[in-house]
Amino acid sequence: MKILVIRFSSIGDIVLTSSVVRCIKTQLPIAQIHFLTKETFKILYDANPYVDRILGLNKNWDLLMSELIAENYDCIIDLHNNLRTKRLKISLGKPSYSYPKRNIKKYLLTRFKWNLLSEKEHVLHRYFKPVEKIGVKNDQLPNDFFIAEKNEIELTNTSLVSKKYLAFAIGAQFATKKLPVEKLLAICNRVQFPIVLLGDKKDALVADELISKSTNKELVSFCGELNIQQSASVLKQAKVVLTHDTGLMHIAACFSVPIVTIWGNTTPIFGMSAYTPTQLNQAVNIEVEDLSCRPCSKIGYATCPKNHFNCMNLQDIEKISKMISEKMTGLD
Repeated sequence: MKILVIRFSSIGDIVLTSSVVRCIKTQLPIAQIHFLTKETFKILYDANPYVDRILGLNKNWDLLMSELIAENYDCIIDLHNNLRTKRLKISLGKPSYSYPKRNIKKYLLTRFKWNLLSEKEHVLHRYFKPVEKIGVKNDQLPNDFFIAEKNEIELTNTSLVSKKYLAFAIGAQFATKKLPVEKLLAICNRVQFPIVLLGDKKDALVADELISKSTNKELVSFCGELNIQQSASVLKQAKVVLTHDTGLMHIAACFSVPIVTIWGNTTPIFGMSAYTPTQLNQAVNIEVEDLSCRPCSKIGYATCPKNHFNCMNLQDIEKISKMISEKMTGLD
């Protein structure tokens, strides 16, 4: 049996599909599993032993379709369910099963603040709906993130000690999901432990500013220096992870490391919080409650639509810093 699993983006969603892939492979061991994602995200599955082939979506759609048709799949598991995957499934003409989206309910919540969502329904539970059609069940274990040996970060080459530092993912895809720089700086000043700043090249300038201004002289920036697997290695070796609603949050949840997530314009009610089924206290969500404008988007914006950004400007930095310090010293 040859199965094509599809999830094009983004980092967090792709990480959340790893449980589905694992369960297919372990419960249907004779199945061949091919995973289709965007070319730039193939690295997320590079070291995954449950996948037999990784395919990348790039600009050459016709070439990709030729490859997929030649594989002659027995069925398609669509974990993205958009217009592009519908086009692909029609072209392949094979039995397919798609995960149920909740876009209408999310729209009603962001537009009119009508909450018809179940807070306990994580998106991963809906990812399992299509594979139930082929007899696969959720094993109720955490997601996987496998790191190739070449991407493991050796801390002996740094000033850091495993399980003795805070990993702080300072970036996010959208500005309304990120704390302002002055809030980031306030946290760095209050947490008197070594801190590793993680992010992409766009976050490097912010990291440099934090290092130059912070009274905490044990700040180290890896922003823009590591690929996603190397960043995962840093997360795995951290004592605590502090993050926004990002892909790194979902990667951290794959490891037994405490997580504190700061939420801005989005909300855990969307079902995209850290998935930690075997350690229910592993992740803590911090959000400004009772804001009439929140959530304003299921993804995010470049600027606050209301121009006040209260979902982040009203975050209690003292509370966040105290929580981090308690977790760093093991006083949960």
